[in-house]
Amino acid sequence: MAGQLFEEFGQKFEITLIPTSGGVFEVDFDGQDIFSKDTLQRHAEYEEVAQPIREILSS
Repeated sequence: MAGQLFEEFGQKFEITLIPTSGGVFEVDFDGQDIFSKDTLQRHAEYEEVAQPIREILSS
């Protein structure tokens, strides 16, 4: 997913991956929580991460 995000948005902002342990996957953008694997107890689908970013960038 990181590759897809970079491909779509890489020219618009900096993407930083922070390695962690325990299967944590959190996505924050512009101070807003976009996705939390810990909260939802499942992996993210690309569109549920990408669409909120598109909406923030278009506002």
